[in-house]
This record gives sequence, structure tokens and C-alpha cells, in this order.
Amino acid sequence: VQLVESGGGLVQPGGSLRLSCAASGFPFSVYYMTWVRQAPGKGPEWVSFISSSGGSTWYADSVKGRFTISRDNAKNTLYLQMNSLKPEDTALYYCARGEQRANFRREYWGQGTQVTVSS
Repeated sequence: VQLVESGGGLVQPGGSLRLSCAASGFPFSVYYMTWVRQAPGKGPEWVSFISSSGGSTWYADSVKGRFTISRDNAKNTLYLQMNSLKPEDTALYYCARGEQRANFRREYWGQGTQVTVSS
């Protein structure tokens, strides 16, 4: 299992970023996928997950209405469009194989991409 996140960076409050996650080493199209974030000194928090087909999506209340998860199974890639970013969104963002809202399995995470929201 290999998951490689990209697209993070420094952005001002109210700004936008689009994260990508390139997947390989497993049949991407049959797995649910999750975005998880972890802020310094805090535990992991699930952000959003998506069904294998992309037809169903779920969001944590903290990001609902601001973030959009999507996937391109032809490209084995997962996305997270983040709009109206807030300082409290600052964290290391990971993509994860499977539905991971609890019982996090870090062996199925990528290396993460840093998102910093600051003026």
C-alpha cells in the first residue's frame, strides 16, 4: 500500500487549497477512502470519507459545507478541496485506505501533507 499526499501549504484564513493523494499497490477503486488530520499535540481526527464509487460522501461537522472530497478511480487519486479555511484547520493531513473514523490504522496512511492557515 502506497499513498502519497500533496497540495498542502501556507494559506491565509478564508483561502483555499486542494489536496491530492496518489494511491498504488492495492485496488483503489474497491476501497472507501478517508482524509484524516492531526494537529500538533492532538489526536487524529477524521475529516471526510468517500465510498468506493464516489457516490457517497461523509464529513465531520467541523468541515461540513467548506470541504469537498472526491476521487478519480481511473487515476487512482483521492482529492480534498478545502475552501474558507480557518486557523483551526491547521494540521498534517493524511489520506487513509478504508473508512477510518475511529480505530485508526496508521499502517494504511500516507506520509501526510502540511496545511497551515495563518495570516
